[in-house]
Amino acid sequence: MWTTSLVDRDFPVVRGAASFDSFFNREYRSVLALAIVLTGNRETAEELTQDAFLSTYIQWCRVGSLRNPEAWVRRVVANRSVSAFRRAKAEARALYRLSTLQSRSAASPIGESVDVWNEVRRLPRRQAQVIALTYLEGLPRRDVAAILGCGEETVKTHLQRARSTLARRLGTTPENENGS
Repeated sequence: MWTTSLVDRDFPVVRGAASFDSFFNREYRSVLALAIVLTGNRETAEELTQDAFLSTYIQWCRVGSLRNPEAWVRRVVANRSVSAFRRAKAEARALYRLSTLQSRSAASPIGESVDVWNEVRRLPRRQAQVIALTYLEGLPRRDVAAILGCGEETVKTHLQRARSTLARRLGTTPENENGS
């Protein structure tokens, strides 16, 4: 696991490094969990999380003085997960084109053993981000909106659409909207 001592040794120390250490130790695990849910790959998630905290450290004088630096680092992870997804998708397409040995297989129907987070990753990016921040992080709409830089009504709309899509894909009924 990445530690702040590596940062202290390899990068110039910024004002407030002790408060960054505290921030890092407090937030790392939950930010990593968010990245894992958004990427579906622990290794990629660890890289995204480390990059996000490195950016946070480098800009700590500014970020540390924000009202909600936790939202800032999560937003970095959410935005960078989109890039990682696009990169992985492009790599998969390239591998598919290069592969002449594999034949196309019919898509298997979604069964009871569906991994819910795999289905979340199939959602449009904003819907996946809203679901992850709402259910993994347990954040209220107001905080999700702050992290993603949008309005609470936009979060509500993405949440409703995502729940509806997931319910359809998983063969369940969407949960009651009044609960969020």
